[in-house]
Amino acid sequence: MTFTSKLIAGVLACCLSGIAASPKLAPDAVSGSPGNIVHVIVQYETSPTALHAQRVIRLGGVEKASLEGIRGKLIAIRSGALEELAAQPGVLHVSPDRAVHATLDNAAPSAGARMAFEAGWSGAGVGVAVIDSGIQPARDLNGASGLSRIVHRESFVPSREAGQESLSKDPYGHGTHVAGIIGGNGAASMGSHALRTFRGMAPGASLIDLQVLDETGAGTDSQVILAIDAAIRLRSKFNIRVINLSVGRPVMESYTTDPLCQAVERAWRAGIVVVVAAGNGGREPLTSGYGTITSPGNDPLAITVGAMNSMDTPSRLDDVIASYSSKGPTLLDHVVKPDLLAPGNRVISLQSEHSLLQSAAANKVFRSFYERTASVAESADYMKLSGTSMAAPMVSGAVALLLSKDETLTPETVKARLMKTATKAFPLFSSVTDPVTQITYTSQYDLFTVGAGYLDIWGALHSTDTVPDGRTTASPVAIYDAASNSATVVGPDAAVWGSAAVWGTAAVWGTNVFIGGEAAVWGSAAVWGTAAVWGTGGTRGNAAVWGSAAVWGTAVGGSSMPAAGEE
Repeated sequence: MTFTSKLIAGVLACCLSGIAASPKLAPDAVSGSPGNIVHVIVQYETSPTALHAQRVIRLGGVEKASLEGIRGKLIAIRSGALEELAAQPGVLHVSPDRAVHATLDNAAPSAGARMAFEAGWSGAGVGVAVIDSGIQPARDLNGASGLSRIVHRESFVPSREAGQESLSKDPYGHGTHVAGIIGGNGAASMGSHALRTFRGMAPGASLIDLQVLDETGAGTDSQVILAIDAAIRLRSKFNIRVINLSVGRPVMESYTTDPLCQAVERAWRAGIVVVVAAGNGGREPLTSGYGTITSPGNDPLAITVGAMNSMDTPSRLDDVIASYSSKGPTLLDHVVKPDLLAPGNRVISLQSEHSLLQSAAANKVFRSFYERTASVAESADYMKLSGTSMAAPMVSGAVALLLSKDETLTPETVKARLMKTATKAFPLFSSVTDPVTQITYTSQYDLFTVGAGYLDIWGALHSTDTVPDGRTTASPVAIYDAASNSATVVGPDAAVWGSAAVWGTAAVWGTNVFIGGEAAVWGSAAVWGTAAVWGTGGTRGNAAVWGSAAVWGTAVGGSSMPAAGEE
């Protein structure tokens, strides 16, 4: 057994309850009493037929929804019947319908959006699907004609009424904030009295509101999958070229079988760039946040985004990594993530009226902050939030800008341009002290913390690199050698990264560290310096990411969003 397979076996044995006996059952599928009714996602080898449905009925199961994009069904069934369900002919994999959550001024200028706007690129004509808690209409989301740029609404939240009045509300407030970062035009913070204007990244983009999170910010895998399927179905009608997923949950199985990841891959192959929040587990104490990337950010195709702290200034020079930003490599598959960093700390964007997040005192913005003649009255339009949830829409907006400049770009070329042009000048370390707990967190700027670097929209807009047909920008995998306490980073055979690939020595991670085959990424010139992620020389000693004491299970996640003001 290889080191990696031993690690995976040990992790599953230690961290996951209710281990399933069948290889077609996800490790966390079986739990509780055999008589408990559970909801599972069944992926089939081919599109399910009436015969498959009859077999489910004979086991006492009920089909709740069709997940056509992954050739799947959402099924309610007794826990004790799962083994028989997995053993049925044509069943590829059975996974729980897991819970997903929201991953939670100066940010846009830090990423270079102001120059893009002044140059005339606004994202006009590009549709961005916001799969989140909803989008409340706002002046900032209207077009020049005064009509809303929210061109379609659809809810996959069972408790939400289908009426237009319900669909136009966002009782949690997360999706509205995300939408403002992507496409807000700053209308509510403009005029002669304005001190600051809170404009989003692509103020001309169209928004497709696909609702999957309820009033508490919770949803399920199946709801997200249905929303992704809808985005693919509506792609041509609304020119949907981008999906923003500021949602996530802990990684519980390989991306190769995870239904959420498989839905993401289908969208990518349909020509839609999928941008995902990395998660907010960077402060996990045992591993210093390594191995906390959430699903579906663990999928190699998706653009997975970590958070930078813009330090409340428009300049990039003082920006540092947000200590809560999740780090790679990913659990189980060891995919090198995140792919990019973007501003995510204390980002001011749209608020949804009477929403749960809007009601929190720490999230409030006062009008006197952006209006000369205003009192200290609370803003009715904006609030501030922190998290990789805010960083992901920065990148989604950037993608819309690239596609409005050149609509022929493929997802592969978009990802490559963003990663290659990302800023790679970082310090070796930075530290920040939480103002509430007074705990100091030190971050080192290694491959698993910063990925390919810090989003540079202006650079990406002027890149002319393209990815040839047959090549992939799938994120590579880190392979650890316990004997030498070192690692290599290996990309797919058709990857564009590497000495023999498209970028050559000017690779995504710079001239000193590049991807491909036997190209080792360790040594004194490596981007993470002398402090290794793993082993006794690592950031956490023997409790390293790769070690036997690593924590990978349900306690690791990025679903909780840091309170505004956390660094």
